Amino acid sequence: MRFEKFSFGSIRIDGVTYESDVVIDRGQVRKREKKLSKPYRDAYGHTPLSIAETIPWKCERLVIGTGTGALPVMKEVKREAARRKIKLVILPTAEAIQDLQEHSKGTNAILHLTC
Repeated sequence: MRFEKFSFGSIRIDGVTYESDVVIDRGQVRKREKKLSKPYRDAYGHTPLSIAETIPWKCERLVIGTGTGALPVMKEVKREAARRKIKLVILPTAEAIQDLQEHSKGTNAILHLTC
């Protein structure tokens, strides 16, 4: 997987530009469907990453890019990762991309592209 460009609100992966949050699941890229997390928005001031979303659990490591650090990750997501024995790596998105470039084997990701 080749990360070619990242800027606020946009990322280019393997020649395709995405302008919404993305999920990387075993080499496949798709749009993050955060609709199921929206009910938690008022409590966090931002739509968090919640267990209600389709999280790519089939991995050894799950990297979560938090944008500039604003994406909240709910405790339930952290607990579920621990229960599944998945190493959870939570970093600002620019750092998360670097991590993915260095440690891609067995790693899935959720990347927030703004704030």
